[in-house]
Amino acid sequence: MSNEKLFAGPALRRLRRNHGHTQAKMAELLDISPSYLNLLERNQRALSARLMLALAERFDLDPRSLTAEEPGGGMDALRRRLSDPLFSELQVDKSELEEWMMAAPNTVEAFAKLFDRGVSAIEQGQGAAASPVTLVRREIERWRNHFADLDSRTEELADELRLQNADLYAAISERLRSRHQLMIRILPGSVMPDKLRRFDLHARQLQLSEMLDPASRTFQAAYLLGQLEFSDMVSDLVRGAQFGNRAAERFLQRHLLGYFAAALMMPYGRFLRACEQTGYDIHILQRRFGAGFEQVAHRLTTLQRVGARGLPFFMVRVDRAGQFSKRYAGASNAPLVESASTCPLWHVNHSFAAPSKIQAQLVELEDQSRWLTISRTVQGTGYGAGGAAPEFSIGLGVAAEHAGQMIYARSLDMEHTDAVAIGLGCAACKRSDCAQRSVPPQGRTLKFDDRERGITPFDFVPD
Repeated sequence: MSNEKLFAGPALRRLRRNHGHTQAKMAELLDISPSYLNLLERNQRALSARLMLALAERFDLDPRSLTAEEPGGGMDALRRRLSDPLFSELQVDKSELEEWMMAAPNTVEAFAKLFDRGVSAIEQGQGAAASPVTLVRREIERWRNHFADLDSRTEELADELRLQNADLYAAISERLRSRHQLMIRILPGSVMPDKLRRFDLHARQLQLSEMLDPASRTFQAAYLLGQLEFSDMVSDLVRGAQFGNRAAERFLQRHLLGYFAAALMMPYGRFLRACEQTGYDIHILQRRFGAGFEQVAHRLTTLQRVGARGLPFFMVRVDRAGQFSKRYAGASNAPLVESASTCPLWHVNHSFAAPSKIQAQLVELEDQSRWLTISRTVQGTGYGAGGAAPEFSIGLGVAAEHAGQMIYARSLDMEHTDAVAIGLGCAACKRSDCAQRSVPPQGRTLKFDDRERGITPFDFVPD
């Protein structure tokens, strides 16, 4: 909302220290009391518009820099990292974390990066080097999957195209023809058996497979338009990531062009209004914007514009084996996005038994956080090895305290309805009463008793 409060304590503290000012000197420059500045730096007061203007004038500061993510991704992200068995004996409480974030934000950020790199190395089996995919995912999370300038510019282009033709695919086709001398040609699957899109510069053609549905054709045409007209902005974002890894740069470039294509199909303002009017009804959103289920689900994770935020969704895409092929935390800080594997009790794994049906489920994690999740299968395009069409399950979720606006929550009491107790995969889960457990939890001492047998073969010493 436009009256959303801005708490920027760590950023304000860093600004003061970078300029070498005491709190008294900084307060004098801003014409406030030192005690009030202390409250601001401790996030016990929000920044007013007058103070933001004073900061911009005194320190030549872009106010948008104050909205940057908290060190380490914030309190929830740090607590999630410290829940690792490696730290089980430390018992770091919330107040200690708050003091650490305030006193040494750069050290917090360094810890988070080092921990994430170590987790990536374990998951990917690559020693000390994070995989390109993990590097890109961390960069996307740093932005909370919302690239504000790219989104705003894309919205302007969407409005321009809409004035020319209400049919977005036709409008993009005409722009490619008139501005870039390119034609779109739909080719038989037999001609493009292993390709969905090909840009033939010699023939001046964007060639699309007939296997693509209408939403995917629009997306692919928009993707090319992004390559042609937004390459400078995309390249600046890629350079800013400072990967030092060519594969990671190409992966991020692909993500940003896909982001552009989705933003062109679902322009921010119109899409957010439609979400709020329909209770985030995905079926209606699909039809209103000519998009696929997965495209809408992904777009929902990006709605974090300052002053006009949507619900903080997360999204994952998994296969029948429970392996992740996409995961976006957005602004949710959802632990489910970070897990190494999915819990078999989570409905994202049950969707394959009911293709194309949306299933809603209220789940509760071990930290007692509750999440409303919805899941549905989607089918990929084309056929892979053995002639099988690819199939995935999309999991979309939001914290229960935010879920009341959703149509999928109208039959549920978010506080009192029994939630399904799930974990972050058996190796990370400490629940001792789960009959579905397939491996023992990491970091726990196993117990053996020849005289009795529990519901699983893995009995262990609890916390």
